[in-house]
Amino acid sequence: MADITASMVKDLRDKTGAGMMDCKKALSETAGEMEAAVDWLRAKGLAAAAKKAGRTAAEGLVGVTVSGTRGAAVEVNSETDFVAKNEIFQGFVQTVTALALESGADAEALGAMVYPGSDASVLDKLTANIATIGEQQSLRRTATLSVTQGVVSAYVHNAVQPGLGRIGVLVGLESAAPADVLEPLAKQIAMHVAAAFPLALDEAALDPSLIERERAIAREKAATSGKPAEIIEKMIEGGVRKYAQENALLTQLFVIDGKTKIADVVAAAAKAAGTAIALTGFVRMQLGEGIEKAQSDFAAEVAAAAGL
Repeated sequence: MADITASMVKDLRDKTGAGMMDCKKALSETAGEMEAAVDWLRAKGLAAAAKKAGRTAAEGLVGVTVSGTRGAAVEVNSETDFVAKNEIFQGFVQTVTALALESGADAEALGAMVYPGSDASVLDKLTANIATIGEQQSLRRTATLSVTQGVVSAYVHNAVQPGLGRIGVLVGLESAAPADVLEPLAKQIAMHVAAAFPLALDEAALDPSLIERERAIAREKAATSGKPAEIIEKMIEGGVRKYAQENALLTQLFVIDGKTKIADVVAAAAKAAGTAIALTGFVRMQLGEGIEKAQSDFAAEVAAAAGL
């Protein structure tokens, strides 16, 4: 049997929102494999949606910017949120986000660019900032989005400065409609993306491995129903279809009214404008996604409560 530690129980609890003892049992049942334990809890109906697993303790800022029909998003990490409030750090993130419009979705290329107003590269400037601020920082990732005709709109959730915050979103609309029609629509969809966390633009673009993982979870849930085999297969496919619809942007229900699919929101706007409008892409960048959380003293409290 794998050695189940207090910190493992805490991490699983943070990822899923499940009870402490359920987390301990899940880890025991899966030999301490974290992702398998998440699936075990979900199959038992004890965990929230997998998207909650993205919660992390990483700090820093996400920057977004738009110029014409192009937009860029950049994540720069720091050790504490105190640094994210530092004017030097904020200025650096704003500057490199603007540079990302030229470098594209390549963090290495962005790091090699000349930092404006100096002879140093972006990474050299970051190194100098580390020495000045006294805390480790890193240029983690960058993404871009463009349209041929139409608008790219940017939105930052809980902005600390214009274009800077913990969640940055870009949305692209291809259309010949005027900007005063497209901008409000794109902004509303960007706000939806920030809140609803879509995993892909449409169902076909969802990662096949996620679909197969969801199918395995649905199969385990259905197996306990006692239904005939043909009914179980329908239950499985229904569960997978529901997952795909809830995680593809175009089939998600608009958070503003809770009943209209995003695809229908866009279609209604196109009808009102008298010209075609296509939602062609989005970028959602949340601070710290996928970064392992640092261990904390709370693990000792978990250990005491769980008797580990």
